[in-house]
Amino acid sequence: MNRCSFCRRSAESVDTLAAETIANKPAGLKRATPVWESLDDEALLAHLPRIEAIRHSVDDDLRAWVGEARNRGISWDRVGASLGMRRQSAWERFS
Repeated sequence: MNRCSFCRRSAESVDTLAAETIANKPAGLKRATPVWESLDDEALLAHLPRIEAIRHSVDDDLRAWVGEARNRGISWDRVGASLGMRRQSAWERFS
Protein backbone atom coordinates (compact mmCIF):
# COMPACT_ATOMS: atom_id res chain seq x y z
CA MET A 1 0.00 0.00 0.00
CA ASN A 2 1.35 3.43 -0.92
CA ARG A 3 1.56 6.01 1.83
CA CYS A 4 2.42 9.69 2.15
CA SER A 5 6.08 9.87 3.20
CA PHE A 6 5.32 12.72 5.60
CA CYS A 7 2.10 11.84 7.38
CA ARG A 8 2.03 8.09 6.60
CA ARG A 9 -1.64 8.26 5.55
CA SER A 10 -2.72 5.83 2.85
CA ALA A 11 -2.76 6.85 -0.80
CA GLU A 12 -6.55 6.77 -0.76
CA SER A 13 -6.76 9.42 1.99
CA VAL A 14 -4.44 12.05 0.48
CA ASP A 15 -4.88 14.24 -2.60
CA THR A 16 -1.55 13.50 -4.31
CA LEU A 17 1.41 11.24 -3.72
CA ALA A 18 3.96 13.34 -5.57
CA ALA A 19 6.94 11.16 -4.72
CA GLU A 20 5.19 8.12 -6.16
CA THR A 21 4.45 9.97 -9.38
CA ILE A 22 8.00 11.28 -9.70
CA ALA A 23 9.67 8.03 -8.67
CA ASN A 24 7.73 5.98 -11.22
CA LYS A 25 8.81 8.16 -14.14
CA PRO A 26 11.92 7.19 -16.11
CA ALA A 27 15.00 9.33 -15.43
CA GLY A 28 15.26 12.48 -17.48
CA LEU A 29 11.56 13.30 -17.72
CA LYS A 30 10.35 16.75 -16.76
CA ARG A 31 9.61 17.22 -13.06
CA ALA A 32 5.98 17.35 -11.91
CA THR A 33 4.33 20.75 -11.53
CA PRO A 34 4.28 21.89 -7.88
CA VAL A 35 0.84 21.51 -6.32
CA TRP A 36 0.69 25.18 -5.28
CA GLU A 37 0.65 26.30 -8.92
CA SER A 38 -2.91 25.01 -9.24
CA LEU A 39 -4.15 26.63 -6.00
CA ASP A 40 -5.69 30.05 -5.49
CA ASP A 41 -4.38 32.22 -2.65
CA GLU A 42 -6.99 31.06 -0.13
CA ALA A 43 -6.33 27.37 -0.80
CA LEU A 44 -2.59 27.94 -0.55
CA LEU A 45 -2.98 29.74 2.79
CA ALA A 46 -5.34 27.03 4.05
CA HIS A 47 -2.66 24.42 3.32
CA LEU A 48 0.08 26.14 5.35
CA PRO A 49 -1.21 25.01 8.80
CA ARG A 50 -1.22 21.40 7.58
CA ILE A 51 2.39 21.68 6.50
CA GLU A 52 3.30 23.28 9.84
CA ALA A 53 1.58 20.43 11.71
CA ILE A 54 3.53 17.89 9.65
CA ARG A 55 6.75 19.77 10.41
CA HIS A 56 6.00 19.54 14.13
CA SER A 57 5.25 15.84 13.81
CA VAL A 58 8.48 15.19 11.91
CA ASP A 59 10.44 17.23 14.46
CA ASP A 60 8.92 15.24 17.33
CA ASP A 61 9.78 12.01 15.53
CA LEU A 62 13.36 13.16 14.91
CA ARG A 63 13.74 14.09 18.58
CA ALA A 64 12.53 10.62 19.57
CA TRP A 65 15.02 8.95 17.22
CA VAL A 66 17.88 11.12 18.47
CA GLY A 67 16.82 10.33 22.03
CA GLU A 68 16.97 6.62 21.28
CA ALA A 69 20.40 7.03 19.68
CA ARG A 70 21.61 8.76 22.82
CA ASN A 71 19.99 6.07 25.04
CA ARG A 72 22.06 3.55 23.11
CA GLY A 73 25.20 5.49 23.94
CA ILE A 74 25.77 6.90 20.47
CA SER A 75 27.93 10.03 20.76
CA TRP A 76 26.77 13.54 19.92
CA ASP A 77 29.57 13.56 17.33
CA ARG A 78 28.03 10.61 15.47
CA VAL A 79 24.47 11.93 15.85
CA GLY A 80 25.54 15.30 14.47
CA ALA A 81 27.48 13.73 11.60
CA SER A 82 24.46 11.65 10.58
CA LEU A 83 22.38 14.85 10.42
CA GLY A 84 25.01 16.87 8.58
CA MET A 85 25.80 19.09 11.55
CA ARG A 86 28.51 19.45 14.15
CA ARG A 87 28.39 17.77 17.53
CA GLN A 88 27.76 21.08 19.29
CA SER A 89 24.84 21.95 17.00
CA ALA A 90 23.26 18.54 17.54
CA TRP A 91 23.68 18.84 21.31
CA GLU A 92 22.16 22.35 21.36
CA ARG A 93 19.20 21.32 19.23
CA PHE A 94 18.33 18.01 20.86
CA SER A 95 19.59 17.99 24.44
